[in-house]
Amino acid sequence: MASSNLPVGTVIDAPAVDLPAFATRHPNLASESLGAQVLSCSDEFFASAQRMLQDAEPVFIVGKFDDHGKWMDGWETRRRRNGGHDHAIVKLGLPGTIKGLDINTSHFTGNFPPAASVQAASCEGEPDAGTEWVELVAARSLQGNAHHFVEIDDGRVWTHLRVNIFPDGGVARLRVYGQPACDWDRRDPDALVEVSALASGGRVVAYSDAHFGMPTSVIKAGRGVNMGDGWETRRRREPGYDWLILELGHPVVVEKIEIDTAHFKGNYPDRVSLQGARVAESTDQSLVTQAMFWPELLGEQKTEMDKQHFYEGDVIRKVGPVSHVRVNMFPDGGISRVRIWGRLAR
Repeated sequence: MASSNLPVGTVIDAPAVDLPAFATRHPNLASESLGAQVLSCSDEFFASAQRMLQDAEPVFIVGKFDDHGKWMDGWETRRRRNGGHDHAIVKLGLPGTIKGLDINTSHFTGNFPPAASVQAASCEGEPDAGTEWVELVAARSLQGNAHHFVEIDDGRVWTHLRVNIFPDGGVARLRVYGQPACDWDRRDPDALVEVSALASGGRVVAYSDAHFGMPTSVIKAGRGVNMGDGWETRRRREPGYDWLILELGHPVVVEKIEIDTAHFKGNYPDRVSLQGARVAESTDQSLVTQAMFWPELLGEQKTEMDKQHFYEGDVIRKVGPVSHVRVNMFPDGGISRVRIWGRLAR
């Protein structure tokens, strides 16, 4: 049904889309919740550029207008009449290597940019006139009301992006999927470090199921804001249990573990356990098989709803330094956060 036939105030969600592998295995470094922000832009007359960094999927609200015209959930510039093109400079929430992008024009139909390109830079402070910008994505055609996934093969670490749209128009969301970088040479080797965290280079390698929520949420900072901000599997109707494999940012001797079931009340796991090992070299796929035989780091523990569970001392078994951890939940359910602390193994 056309939006013009719907009652004013009707909220239309963006259509669901199948995500490529890089979008399920890596966090969005351009997430507003990670601290990403638009530092500047050439124009944002119709809609703020910061909106395209929001975590929520874009919506269209029938009949909603503001002082500048139709309210749009994203970044939208005015119609350019003097040549040139529009751009926005984005500071990533965490510096890292970029594995892929999504330039999403959901709900932008007669006002999407015909093309876009993306440049990247790495700098300590804010970019200036002397900043060297490197082309990450060459100018490519865009379609209206569509996702544009672009896989990136580049091992360099970036801190900022410059998004160019030709010549003007609107982008609903910009997702920048990548692996956060951490300079371990600057870290205190004797300190207790949360090596599972995104900011420490933690990474979700694989998981049994993720019907609800994104597995990468379990290693985000802070507690989950709601039940959707975590990892939740479907209801298991067959034998077995669900699991998730994490690669730690640095090998450690584990001293403290947290399993947080924040907001999960009727759907938290009955029990959890952890396995761990130091893996010198492997592929993500082979880790799934190897992890079945890793030694037990934390034996099965009963969990409670909407609670932070902390484990330390003798309950954590001495298995030596570990670089990877498998989190098992019996039989299924939801976990908001997983945190692993330890002393760096040199």
